[in-house]
Amino acid sequence: MSSNVGLTTPRGSGTSGYVQRNLSNLRPRDNTFSPYPTDSLKHRQRQPNAEILEHDRLHQIEVQVFDLRDKLEDEDVEEDEIEAQTEALRRKLLAGDDAGGEKGDGKGKKGLKVHQVHELAKAKIEESERLRRALGIREDYEEGGHWKRGEERLREGIPEAKNEDGGRGLKKERW
Repeated sequence: MSSNVGLTTPRGSGTSGYVQRNLSNLRPRDNTFSPYPTDSLKHRQRQPNAEILEHDRLHQIEVQVFDLRDKLEDEDVEEDEIEAQTEALRRKLLAGDDAGGEKGDGKGKKGLKVHQVHELAKAKIEESERLRRALGIREDYEEGGHWKRGEERLREGIPEAKNEDGGRGLKKERW
């Protein structure tokens, strides 16, 4: 036994008295250095890719056109009539989306799946913009900016004056 660790004597304890180190105990680290700059810790909204959004929109249109084609083929409609109806539906859907059908699609953020990250990002940006306008927050608002402005005002308004102790920064106690 050393350093007052463990049993004073193993007699009667049913053990050998051997003391093991706890390897699962994690010691707190004093060094809180982060290799990442502090700017990267700010929240940045993921920007949706416009090409992927356009591709998904066209894909949804083609799915609807294919459903119509499949339905008409099951009803034994002539091929020329099928082509005419599917082309008319395609033009109608493309014109409807270009005229502002994107906002009126009725989906919103709740109708999106987890794997639709670009659609979710676009919906989140629109939601944040609506909230910003509703609360009257400026577009150039930066989180914590009021603290910076207050510090700048203090620095401009109060010139550094030397203390009574010759500028050494020591304070005298008044007791």
